[in-house]
Amino acid sequence: MELSRMLLKKGIFLWLAVLIVGLNSCTISYKFNGASIDYTKTRSISIADFPNTAELVHPPFSQEFSEKLRDTYTKQTRLQVLKKGGDMHLEGEITGYVLTPMAISADTYASQTKLTVTIKVRFSNNKNPNDDFEKSYSAYQTFDSNLMLNDVQDELLKTMIDEITDNIYNDTVAKW
Repeated sequence: MELSRMLLKKGIFLWLAVLIVGLNSCTISYKFNGASIDYTKTRSISIADFPNTAELVHPPFSQEFSEKLRDTYTKQTRLQVLKKGGDMHLEGEITGYVLTPMAISADTYASQTKLTVTIKVRFSNNKNPNDDFEKSYSAYQTFDSNLMLNDVQDELLKTMIDEITDNIYNDTVAKW
């Protein structure tokens, strides 16, 4: 009886040891940035400055957009971000910066104004040319027409830049 008890204890101990070793060797990995990049092949991305060729120009917009796009790839991937010569390359220009009156009020004046930004992007992947594309991205925000554009412009642009850079990121490396 004592022998069977000892064998039972050793069996349970052995079974637990195998279970612990087995669980430690199995890992589940989650990527919250959504990037699907093979870092053994693709190590860098070059992002050129995006000049503003729109008719209406907000001078700091080009620099703010270009820097936000670089920051997105720096923070969400392990890619080295370069100005030129990367395994992947992004370039383009700001082609639209348009104010449109919206929501006409009872006195026939616009009560809301819409600011729309359009950015043309060219993406090339030197490691996988099938991923290359050229596409325009747009975003808009509305604001009360009683306000001056200069008073709300920075806040509106921040929101639109975030939206467009997320869409570019998703189309280039997240593949959503």
